[in-house]
Amino acid sequence: SSSLTFLPLDRSRLCHRNLPNPAMGTKKKTKPSRGRKKPRTSADQALALDYVRAWAHPTPPPEPSADAVDGFLPPHAARMACGGGANVLFELHSHSNHSDGFLSPSALVERAHRNGVKVLALTDHDTMAGIPEAMSAAHKCGIRIIPGVEISALHSPREIPGAGEPVHILAYYGMCGPSRFDELDNMLLNIREGRYLRAKNMLAKLNSLKVPIKWEHVTKIAGEGVAPGRLHIARALVEAGYVDNVRQAFNKYLGNDGPAYAT
Repeated sequence: SSSLTFLPLDRSRLCHRNLPNPAMGTKKKTKPSRGRKKPRTSADQALALDYVRAWAHPTPPPEPSADAVDGFLPPHAARMACGGGANVLFELHSHSNHSDGFLSPSALVERAHRNGVKVLALTDHDTMAGIPEAMSAAHKCGIRIIPGVEISALHSPREIPGAGEPVHILAYYGMCGPSRFDELDNMLLNIREGRYLRAKNMLAKLNSLKVPIKWEHVTKIAGEGVAPGRLHIARALVEAGYVDNVRQAFNKYLGNDGPAYAT
């Protein structure tokens, strides 16, 4: 059997001013130490906080200039191209010419390095073929590459049979890449085959609109082994003289509600 041992109470160690007051029913709060100083915010922390505030409370972006790189840059990229805005340290969404970007992976890394980017995620559409070249170039430049991919998917709500909404999923991986790479690579291959079919459907719609674009023209712009997308078709429309710029191609034909759009 076990027994309990009670030690005598040492009243000399009690601090009466810190004991709870039965009459008041609450414990008296102790004053914070005056010697403790608030930690100073570093420049990097302040910059990160500015980014978070800008994300949480966005302001309408200014219109890009008419001579922006391709006339169809995202607002933040257009501001950077025009020399506005703060330097971007982390770029987590970029495309090379392995999908619908203009630059090779190494050229993209070099430009990011010149612009002060410290961490770059290469997220080409439905392919990770450009990652090795990007990582090799990044090693020379001293910046970090996050292997990634932008996966084309279709969201189909269960409550609406037959309905589907295109969504793009950004996936990021560690330096060793996906743990189940073969499975992912096979899935991406199937998606890329679907991109070929989608591009051909858009060309068929353009042809019905009396805007004929040759398949060989689009695949030449896309490059060998690259699944063509809307941007490649838009550039073909510009080169064929049907529109003045890529933005107009999307507004007139290839936008989500455009007459040549296909999923």
